[in-house]
Amino acid sequence: MAYLIDTHCHLDAAEFDADRDDVLGRARAAGVDIQVIPAITQANFSAVTAVCRRYPGCLPAFGLHPLYGGIHQATHLDLLRHQIEAWRPVAIGEIGLDLFLPGLDFATQAYFYVEQIKVAREYNLPVLLHCRRANDEILKYLRRVGHVKGGIAHAFSGSRQQAEAFLKLGFKLGFGGAFTWDRATKLRALARELPLEAIVLESDSPDMPPAWVGRGRNEPAEVARIAAALAELRGISLQAVVGQTTANAMAVLGL
Repeated sequence: MAYLIDTHCHLDAAEFDADRDDVLGRARAAGVDIQVIPAITQANFSAVTAVCRRYPGCLPAFGLHPLYGGIHQATHLDLLRHQIEAWRPVAIGEIGLDLFLPGLDFATQAYFYVEQIKVAREYNLPVLLHCRRANDEILKYLRRVGHVKGGIAHAFSGSRQQAEAFLKLGFKLGFGGAFTWDRATKLRALARELPLEAIVLESDSPDMPPAWVGRGRNEPAEVARIAAALAELRGISLQAVVGQTTANAMAVLGL
């Protein structure tokens, strides 16, 4: 396979309103032919679908993000089901738990996370998991609810033991710009030592910029250079990284 998949890219974000055509053009020129666009609230379901209608290769995912529990309502779960039925997405996401930011109500996060796992199970779809500082809790609820379709642990930064637990449940692990920073020693060790079959690539655009972007806006074209950085870190060919990570993404997302 000669192309790359960006498995997590918020291309509907306002940061891309001025030059979205150019951003997608650069991605295609770099060989990043597919982008998965996850929603974060019911209010941006329409923005995600608009991007996916306009740009071939952009694929939608719909979900209620844990950082926005203060605006989610139980009725939004019904809207989520309606959106799934109106436009079959590749995944339910971005969903999960966040124990990093202070002030978030865990009970609210857990409620919407569990209910969306049930939705994913209902529609036999994988999930895109936000699991910042919450891998053990994420895994606990996955086991409790019994989601069996798998998915992607987005921006994975847990332990080797947690990584193996996700893999046993049929998940892939998302790696992006974070491992390219020299100071990310533990994450770089994981990126080097995990089976290549466990890894999918992502930009998390416009966030999570790689080291060479610094504090600037990230975009999906950077997945090509992220793939090259992973190949160098592992001491293998770029072709091997591109082929395997693309195959991994296609398998877990049913593409």
